[in-house]
Amino acid sequence: MTTQISSTPANHSPIRLIIHGGAGAIKRNRLTAEREQAYRQVLAESLTAGHAVLKEGGSSIDAVIAAIVVMEDSPLFNAGKGAVFSHEGRNELDASIMDGATRMAGAIAGVTTIRNPIRAAHAVMTQSKHVMLIGQGAETFAAGHGTEIVDSSYFYTQHRWDQLQKAIAKEQVVRDHDMDSGTPSPDGDEKHGTVGAVALDRCGNLAAGTSTGGLTNKRYGRVGDSPIIGAGTYADNRSVAVSATGSGEMFIQTAAAFNTAAQVRLQQVPLAEAADRTLAEVAALGGDGGLIVLDAQGRFAMRFNTSGMFRGSIGDDGIARTGIFPDDVDY
Repeated sequence: MTTQISSTPANHSPIRLIIHGGAGAIKRNRLTAEREQAYRQVLAESLTAGHAVLKEGGSSIDAVIAAIVVMEDSPLFNAGKGAVFSHEGRNELDASIMDGATRMAGAIAGVTTIRNPIRAAHAVMTQSKHVMLIGQGAETFAAGHGTEIVDSSYFYTQHRWDQLQKAIAKEQVVRDHDMDSGTPSPDGDEKHGTVGAVALDRCGNLAAGTSTGGLTNKRYGRVGDSPIIGAGTYADNRSVAVSATGSGEMFIQTAAAFNTAAQVRLQQVPLAEAADRTLAEVAALGGDGGLIVLDAQGRFAMRFNTSGMFRGSIGDDGIARTGIFPDDVDY
């Protein structure tokens, strides 16, 4: 189990942004130096974009959106442009967002033409009476509220298409966290992953968001934890903001994000320990993954029970710090 934890003096009003790009079988010997640098660069760009919002006094919600949009627009991660393909050869996207001050939330699932699903989730939160919209209805709503719509071909990448063909040939439904070591990806890494962010703004408000393309070769309209409030995403100023990545079904079964927040609020469990307990429950059901957790004092933890997690942190000093492997501890 690996973590990074930081605290902020009580007399300081902090800003803080924590991000992840997925947790899974990320092996140093299968990630070239060039590829590692590419991941770290996008993570740093994501952190910088969100920090710019917070630095100017913007809201934690807007910071989360800004950070996630950068990763959605990158083909390196399993969200937006880099989303994996379903069995039917479609990119089916999910996302959610939650405001810790009001506990308002929005989510979309199974959409195929929304360029930035996190923006659509925000539109659901702020411009509808609902929390979750799915499929064509979500796309119609998003288009009517100014969210950018693209042709589905925008999401096509050769790498993801090749992943689908391998999965179909092996009759597998493949988590992007753990591509079968017998069918390595063209660039040698085994992870691209769900993306997420949690943020704390100058007003002391928390927010969380998560976005994903789901599973390679998924069928029947499968939806994982990422768009489900309380499973993949949760934020409450009274406790913490959480974004999850990993085995979607098990994160739903354990209500992973809410579970973590409830331990902090109701039992005063330290952030890292709360995340560990949740991940232990996930593991007991046969799953794995990671959590990023942030409280209203700026304390945070990044926990994962896999061989790696793409992640990063930025605070008042404006320095973007990124990590991939367990021994990346410069936080």
